[in-house]
Amino acid sequence: MSQDQPPGLTLLLTSPRVAPGLLTRDAWRTLEHASTVLAREPGEPVADAVSVSGVQVSYDASPPPQLARRLVAEAASGSVVWLLSADGDESLTDAIASEVTRLETPPAVEILAGSWDIPGSRLLDVVAVMDRLRSPGGCPWDAKQTHESLAPYLLEEAQEAVEAIESGDRVHLAEELGDVLLQVAFHARVGQEDPEAPFDIDDVAAGLVAKLVRRHPHVFADADAATPEAVEAQWAEIKAAEKAEKAARAAQAD
Repeated sequence: MSQDQPPGLTLLLTSPRVAPGLLTRDAWRTLEHASTVLAREPGEPVADAVSVSGVQVSYDASPPPQLARRLVAEAASGSVVWLLSADGDESLTDAIASEVTRLETPPAVEILAGSWDIPGSRLLDVVAVMDRLRSPGGCPWDAKQTHESLAPYLLEEAQEAVEAIESGDRVHLAEELGDVLLQVAFHARVGQEDPEAPFDIDDVAAGLVAKLVRRHPHVFADADAATPEAVEAQWAEIKAAEKAEKAARAAQAD
């Protein structure tokens, strides 16, 4: 055991929305200097990433009370790191808390954040949940929907979002914006399954990013628009040019 790492138990908590190997410097240092690194079972993304990096990982799928006793006992004389699962291993952390409270001189126990969600990371959850609902074994109602059948809901949710804005209720507004986001994710998932002209959520997002960059040359290029009025005029001009270009392409296709 390295002298840099005193005895104790470290519960390494990582975000399931961040690539498993993208850990903080403190996390990697703790792993590299630990006497024992443990995880529940092979195949867990973080455990595999740590193992591939050269840090030896052992596995223990014992029930929480038994596993907690082992972790706390080994932490009394060595530096032990437990790689928490994506669900946070709540039952295990409860068992560890119970175990240390019964000891007269318990070892140090800390939770170390190895990675944090970046802004927008919960959007990945939206995509994953929507995919689950539309996949075999998911929701029968969601699976049968089409762009056409969903269209009324898109209008309804947009209207309810406007009403929430007018009400001034911030909690209600956040909820209604979530419903609008659901419609975007739903239509993108339906579009992914189209046999002739498929598109997915990444295509939708990529198109939006390209449009925002193209219509904000005063931010992303060298155009000049210093006032809101100038921005609106520039936006209208760019939008008109896009419309003319689209019409020209359509005419050529005919």
